[in-house]
Amino acid sequence: MNDVRVPVLIVGGGPVGLSAALFLGSHGVRTLLVEKRDGTSQLPRAPGLQARTMELFRAAGAQQEIRALEVGDSHAYFEGGILQVRTFAEIDDAVVLEAPSLDGPEISPERVMGCGQDRYERVLVDVVRQRGSEVRFGTRLIAFTQDEDGVTAEIEDLATGERQTVVADYLIGADGANSRTRQRLGLQREGRGTVFNALSIYFRAPELEELLKGRKFILCYATAAPGTLMGLSRLHGVDPWLAAPLYYPERGETPADYPDERCVDIVRTASGKQDMKVEIVAKVPWQGAQLVAESFRSGRVFLAGDAAHVHPPAGGFGANTGIHDAHNLAWKLTAALAGWGGEALLDSYDAERRGVGRAMAEQAMVRNRIRHGYADEETVASMVDDIIITLGYRYRSEMITGGSDRPVLTPDLKLNGEPGTRAPHVWVERDGASVSTIDLFWEGFVLLTGSRGEAWGRAAGRLAASGKAPIRAYRVAADGDLVPVDRDWADAYGVTAEGAVLVRPDAFVAWRSPGPGADPDAELTAALAVACGGETGDLP
Repeated sequence: MNDVRVPVLIVGGGPVGLSAALFLGSHGVRTLLVEKRDGTSQLPRAPGLQARTMELFRAAGAQQEIRALEVGDSHAYFEGGILQVRTFAEIDDAVVLEAPSLDGPEISPERVMGCGQDRYERVLVDVVRQRGSEVRFGTRLIAFTQDEDGVTAEIEDLATGERQTVVADYLIGADGANSRTRQRLGLQREGRGTVFNALSIYFRAPELEELLKGRKFILCYATAAPGTLMGLSRLHGVDPWLAAPLYYPERGETPADYPDERCVDIVRTASGKQDMKVEIVAKVPWQGAQLVAESFRSGRVFLAGDAAHVHPPAGGFGANTGIHDAHNLAWKLTAALAGWGGEALLDSYDAERRGVGRAMAEQAMVRNRIRHGYADEETVASMVDDIIITLGYRYRSEMITGGSDRPVLTPDLKLNGEPGTRAPHVWVERDGASVSTIDLFWEGFVLLTGSRGEAWGRAAGRLAASGKAPIRAYRVAADGDLVPVDRDWADAYGVTAEGAVLVRPDAFVAWRSPGPGADPDAELTAALAVACGGETGDLP
């Protein structure tokens, strides 16, 4: 077969790899994605899509297709929180372990959504292909090498054994916790390692809905099953249910010790109804581990998702965090391929996302300890609300001008236009239509100026005309390009009427001037150069 040449080769066709292909494709970058499975997932894993994740799908033009998969109003499940009971039949006596905040109309234009990856992966595949990229199932990565000019990889069709060479500018390893990409790079992982072993049991039980009296929840733990704590979930809103009892290799247990009959008995015991009809659909063993790769970049090869960081599923951060990895990387690769992103910008992927990955992993561990009953007071006090983890994290890298030294996660949610944080969501009117400010940030940099910020706007116009980097300015005022609808935008972004805010394509604030500048051209050029990975005042 002839060699294939693409800008980006993606290894791994789960939510993270497919999202990377989606985001790159939306920026006009063609990709080849290879996945060793013979098709998309058949099980409703990773069923909780966070508001920030939906914002990214919205910006990439895939939100409507994915939102259409929602069964009823899944928000009620998230509002139900994390519960604990002795048996599911005793749902009236449920104790609320966690009642996380997950979204809000003043925080995001999107809401969380329940949908299993067995359904949204199919949508992602369709959209990626429609945009001109290629997805090959039943294909694995054999090996790769890299030099200063690109990556040369060998892939194999598992059905025919036929091999082919792929030449790419960059490679993304989104190939899971046992990533061959990471192993071939020789990158080590740091962390606590495996903290528990679990068995996901997917099952049907028509009587369970009645037993639970229609109570909705993110997760409900039952303590009645002997020797284990079993969690129950159906965030995706349809069959099958998911139960996840723990098993203990240190006691000599293996997944083989859990035949269907034993799994049925565990479900019945946890339900409190021994004659309940239970049909086992599938069983998947897995490890709850906390490990983060020592680097997310090695030359022209990048890691994303579980290939870069794994942690217990408590909080549902896994797939969502990986999808956020994919977008942070996608816009930076787009910039590098287009010539306006420097090497330092690509380096910032590791600096920004590894910091988030470590923080997410630690918060997942905190929740795991609390839910399993062995958290001390210090651990409980260290837990931050879900909405801070999913929308309120901050980036700390050299690409951010004027960022604070506050940690990645803080106890309070502050989306106030501070550099390094996600830009605030404010409804504005543009050309007669109501849009969120979040909808403005995707194609390139955006400069928002106040009603008396004309000098900043003119400086942005001159930068745009230079063609060195994509930037567009909007004046936000009653008579401006954008007219605030629900609140004062300047107050929300921490500036005055003479101020300006530079926002990156990923909706994170790169720089902010609360008021007028002494030399708007020089100040904005310097900030944009830094944000693009160039030297101060020197765009790549």
